[in-house]
Amino acid sequence: MRFHSRTMLACAGTAALLSACATTGSVKRAREEAAQAAAQNQQALASERSERMATDSSLRNDLGMVKGDVQALRTELQSLRTEFGAKITAMEDGLKFAMPVNFAFNDATVRTEDAAALDRFANVVSKHYNGAKVTVEGFADPAGSNRYNASLSQRRAEAVKAYVSSKGLDASLINTVGYGESRQVTKGAWGDQPGAELNRRVVFVIESPANADANKVTASLEQ
Repeated sequence: MRFHSRTMLACAGTAALLSACATTGSVKRAREEAAQAAAQNQQALASERSERMATDSSLRNDLGMVKGDVQALRTELQSLRTEFGAKITAMEDGLKFAMPVNFAFNDATVRTEDAAALDRFANVVSKHYNGAKVTVEGFADPAGSNRYNASLSQRRAEAVKAYVSSKGLDASLINTVGYGESRQVTKGAWGDQPGAELNRRVVFVIESPANADANKVTASLEQ
């Protein structure tokens, strides 16, 4: 009976020891797995950071930017939108800037009240799109003949080109085109009619390589 008791005690001790070893082993494995998971997370973060830097670099190249960074560009585009009401749209071959630059009836003179918006636009192009081609599209309201409106809209585009060129943009990289009374914002409005001024406008197009990543810059602005 005494021998049996000793055997029972020995077995119980062995079982406790084995249980303790098993617990220690589990803790060790858990620590190793946690360390491995942490290392994987660090590696994933490093990889993501590297990809983000590569993406920003690609955007700078795709959009013709030679100075600044993508975040700075986003900030300035947002500023154009909120401060001046510019509508900025990504297209397959560039960016379209519908600036709030309008003209008096039957006139092609850049208005004083539009100077600030044009100054800011010229600054953005100089900083972020240096070397890119810019097209100034001119428009007219439907008063007058198609031929006259085409000529008037061309003169408006030329006047804006002269203005932004005086602010430092390379005139040789700026093209102009007059679309006359086509693409009216307020259909049929002319003279002093409500919305007619919106038909007497210019639109800028900045040419850039066709690249899906380029559209990401303005995606958040097209709301």
